[in-house]
Amino acid sequence: MYPIFYISRSKSHFTLKFSIFLSLSLLNSQISNQKMGKFSLLLLLLLTTLHISLTLSSPTNFIKSSCSATQYPALCVESLSVYAASIQQDPHELVQTALSLALNKTESTKTFVTKCNKFRGLKPREYAALKDCAEEISDGVDRLSRSLKELKLCKLKGEDFAWHISNVETWVSSALTDESTCGDGFAGKALSGKMKDAIRGRMVNVAQVTSNALSLINQYAAKH
Repeated sequence: MYPIFYISRSKSHFTLKFSIFLSLSLLNSQISNQKMGKFSLLLLLLLTTLHISLTLSSPTNFIKSSCSATQYPALCVESLSVYAASIQQDPHELVQTALSLALNKTESTKTFVTKCNKFRGLKPREYAALKDCAEEISDGVDRLSRSLKELKLCKLKGEDFAWHISNVETWVSSALTDESTCGDGFAGKALSGKMKDAIRGRMVNVAQVTSNALSLINQYAAKH
C-alpha cells in the first residue's frame, strides 16, 4: 500500500495531515520488511521537515511572533490575523496594517463621541467632557493620519529611514496620549450610565490597538 499524505490550509495556517495505510498482502508481494522500515523512516522525516517548514513560515505564526512583544498580544493577534494573507511575513506591511487599524478605530470612535455630544438634555459637565474628548480624538486622528503617510516613506534606508520612522513613533505616541486623556476624562463623575460605559469601552479598545501599533513600530525601527 502506498503512503497517502496531503496538506490543508486554514486561515493562512498550514496544517500537515497524513495517513499511511499498510496492506500485508502488498507488503509481502512488493517489498521486504527491512526496506519498508527504511522507507517509512525516510517518509516520516520528510513529512516532519515539511510540517515544521510550513508551520514556521506561515503568516499567522509571523504575526503571533511579532505580537508577543506587545502589551496586548491576544488583541494584536486577533485584529491582525484577519489580514495575514496580505501581511505574509513583511514587517512593513504588518506595521502599516496595525497603524491603519488604529486609525480606523480612532475615526469611528470620534464619530461616536461627536454624535453623543449632540444629545439633548446633557448637563454642562457632560457636554464639557464630551467636547474635550472629541477634540482629543480629533487630534489623535490627525496624528495617526500623518503617521500613516510618513510610514510610506520608511521603505528608504539609512538616515532617511531613521528620520521618517522617528516621526512615526512620535506622532503615534502623541495619538496614544490623546486617546488616554479622553478616556481619563470619563473616569470621574462627568458622565454616568450607559453613555459613559460605551465611550470608555471604545476608548480603552482604541488605546490598546494604538499601543500595539506603537510596539510593532518600535520593533520595526529597532531592526533597521
